[in-house]
Amino acid sequence: MPAPELRLVLAVSLDGRLAPATGGAAQLGGRGDRRVLEEALAWADGCLIGARTIRLHGSTCLIRDPDLLEQRSTQRRSDQPHALVVSRSGSFDPCLRFFQQPLQRWLLSPSAGSDLPPGFQQRRWLQDWPDLLRGLAEEGMQRLVLLGGAELAGQLLVQNLVDELQLTVVPQLLGGSHSWLPASLAFDPNTWRLEEQRGLGGDELLLRYRRLRA
Repeated sequence: MPAPELRLVLAVSLDGRLAPATGGAAQLGGRGDRRVLEEALAWADGCLIGARTIRLHGSTCLIRDPDLLEQRSTQRRSDQPHALVVSRSGSFDPCLRFFQQPLQRWLLSPSAGSDLPPGFQQRRWLQDWPDLLRGLAEEGMQRLVLLGGAELAGQLLVQNLVDELQLTVVPQLLGGSHSWLPASLAFDPNTWRLEEQRGLGGDELLLRYRRLRA
């Protein structure tokens, strides 16, 4: 079984930053960015999210636009893609709004422990990314979106597991060190082909690239 299609979805500043220099939750992207984010979620079977991102924001993104919900209903799919949370500890505040959101929550953890934290429906042992991704594909998750954070995105980029980049470029300069590229990604031997470019209003620009393997 081949690995799922994996699309990294981010809003970045003109200087390639995810958050202000002081850190904290990013507030990048306007209505147009929200729409293309929901389009990516509607395309996906599952959504990969790092534990720190969940703790920082308290929730994940949901599909809200009626036409996209209708599209998934017509395809006999759940309203929302599964939330696949990557966490070393599996420890979360049960009061986070994430645990009240109407979706399936799976925990991907390097621990093989049998205890399932409250709020999660399943647990998968994350020992090796390629094997885990193939296992998810076997369970019907053929298309995945990756929403962050930067550490998780970096792991998958370094291992050449990201197939598409969907970037919303917003008209801000943030500075600082919070780039979406890890320092370990010193050189990427792959090239990327532009598949789509779209103005989103508010001087924001969608760029979607597909990887051409070296």
